[in-house]
Amino acid sequence: MAVNLIYITCENRAEAERIGRALVEERLAACVNIFDGMHAIYRWEGKIVQDAETVLIAKTGEERVAALTERVKALHSADCPCVVALPVTGGNDAFIKWVDGEVQ
Repeated sequence: MAVNLIYITCENRAEAERIGRALVEERLAACVNIFDGMHAIYRWEGKIVQDAETVLIAKTGEERVAALTERVKALHSADCPCVVALPVTGGNDAFIKWVDGEVQ
């Protein structure tokens, strides 16, 4: 079982909670972590933008990444949401098995 951490940025905590809850309820993610109070600086449509964001990290199986990404895009307020899959290359085997069991 290959596990991925999915890094997602959201407009605010409410959006992160709404998306995170949906991902867990639909078994697209075993669990999510929400980090409030993040600050981003980026270029968008030719301008430098500085915004507050909330980061959502979802834990899922590699086979669920595409479906999870599509679900986030459907639920997210942004036209081009940040959804990035990061493969897990090691860690607590019991945790990895738990993630696998939760997204089946």
